[in-house]
Amino acid sequence: MSQKPAKKGKPAGKRALSKKAPANSSKHATASKPITVVSSEKRWYQRAPRVKRTVRIISIWQLTKQTSLLLWQHKGVFIGIAIVYGLLNIVLAQGLGGSDVSNLKSQLSQVFTGNFGAVTSSLVVFASLIGSAGTSSDGTSAAYQLFLTLIASLAIIWALRQANAGISFRIRDAYYRGMYPLVPFVLVLLVVGLQLLPLAIGSSIYSVVMTQGIAVNGLEQTLWALIFAALALVSLYMLASSLFALYIVTLPDMTPMKALRSARELVRSRRWTVIRKVLFLLPSLLLVGAIVMVPFILFLTAAATLVFFLLTTFSLVAVHGYMYSLYRELLRE
Repeated sequence: MSQKPAKKGKPAGKRALSKKAPANSSKHATASKPITVVSSEKRWYQRAPRVKRTVRIISIWQLTKQTSLLLWQHKGVFIGIAIVYGLLNIVLAQGLGGSDVSNLKSQLSQVFTGNFGAVTSSLVVFASLIGSAGTSSDGTSAAYQLFLTLIASLAIIWALRQANAGISFRIRDAYYRGMYPLVPFVLVLLVVGLQLLPLAIGSSIYSVVMTQGIAVNGLEQTLWALIFAALALVSLYMLASSLFALYIVTLPDMTPMKALRSARELVRSRRWTVIRKVLFLLPSLLLVGAIVMVPFILFLTAAATLVFFLLTTFSLVAVHGYMYSLYRELLRE
């Protein structure tokens, strides 16, 4: 009796092999974190909400505390970024720079006497160091210094974005991977420079009027001061949005014009609040600098120039840290 051959079925493993493992497995979670963070940041600009902001921006004190905590948690990397920037500045740009602190202090000690004379002369020396900061003897050194500041700024912004996302990174990662938006960053910076023209024109006119004796009485001096203040407000009004375009343009696939439009939308209906928080940054840095520098000028004069150079180097990290924290705060809805 003949038996029918058994039907051939599909191998049991064939169906299992046809199923692919999911792409977003837990093994790839770490690698996708930077993309997720950038995408969540870009979704705000894609929505482009046209409603009035209802979320209140945190206070200046809270913003400063938030920035300090972020920088402190990743202090090793940010100190390393600042050290690389400082060393390149010494080698390629201007060296330590600054005024001759010892000679200037001895000259001022003959002018300012009394109990507070030493403190007053130290503050004047500190003001002289601020005035000489960033100055170079020739155009080549100035060009090097500008280029190094751009490179360090891009590295700091990239590092701040990773630190805010809780992603570990190294110093070389900031300098290698943060350089891709250099050209868009420079283009936005040129727009920022153009927006500073009203302030520069007003300052020049006011200086000429006061030094040449054109404004004689108090009424004329007040009138010219009001003209200067009006031109300064025009620059501040435009800069209140364009400064944040420097951070937006570092996102992938972001053009300068789109970054500028997004920055205007970001500060809409709260521009003057942003201006107030940005203006706080300069006097706070000057106050911290004076607190640190005056004791060195009084008691350790030989080290004052080096300490001031370190302060100006690390101040670049502090400025970007504060501005980036404010930028992230503006993204909240």
